[in-house]
Amino acid sequence: MGTLYLVRHGQASFGAADYDQLSELGRRQSLRLGRYWAERGLGLDAVITGSLRRHQQTWAGIAEGAGLALQPLVMPGLNEYDADAVIRCVHPQPLPRPDTPEQYRQHFRLLRDGLTQWMAGTVSPQGMPSYDGFARGVAEALTHVRGAHHGKNVLIVSSGGPIATAVGQVLGLSPEASIELNLRIRNSAVTELQFTPKRHSLLTYNTLPHLDGAEYRDWVTYA
Repeated sequence: MGTLYLVRHGQASFGAADYDQLSELGRRQSLRLGRYWAERGLGLDAVITGSLRRHQQTWAGIAEGAGLALQPLVMPGLNEYDADAVIRCVHPQPLPRPDTPEQYRQHFRLLRDGLTQWMAGTVSPQGMPSYDGFARGVAEALTHVRGAHHGKNVLIVSSGGPIATAVGQVLGLSPEASIELNLRIRNSAVTELQFTPKRHSLLTYNTLPHLDGAEYRDWVTYA
């Protein structure tokens, strides 16, 4: 039996012109996770990432912190949906960059509404696959892990949407339940699945053992 570690990227640049890069805190979260695993002697046999920069940068931080030199397999099916495109489907007017609590709440209300409609097939966000296509990319990554890495420790670095979708597929959840998982997952959080050649089983979800200390209280982020 193998173990699959699904890690959401570190804090990205939410509200900036280019979201797809880690903030300085996001880099520190990634380094800390790598160091935590190294302190506990966790070895990794394989690494898979999406193709987004924040995925690559998060893996680079983990690898540096853990002293690892593995070359990741890049699977674009692990890329996140385009949140801006999802929101535009239900709110075509431009939104200001969120910098107040109410603007953040509005952003995530619209995102939840857009995701619900995208999953139901009632909207088609520009430049994005259908939800079935998105979910298929995640399923293909899980199938690859089961087929190629039996009995190994495997790391996937991805985003909240693919990770929540993977957990939803393992548990047989509705798309609506997967949305709730997605919107609660934290930056650099670890989700663990055990796997055999036939199936995955959930062990933990959305944990931050590497930030379990008073000195890391301000390192816990969601966006």
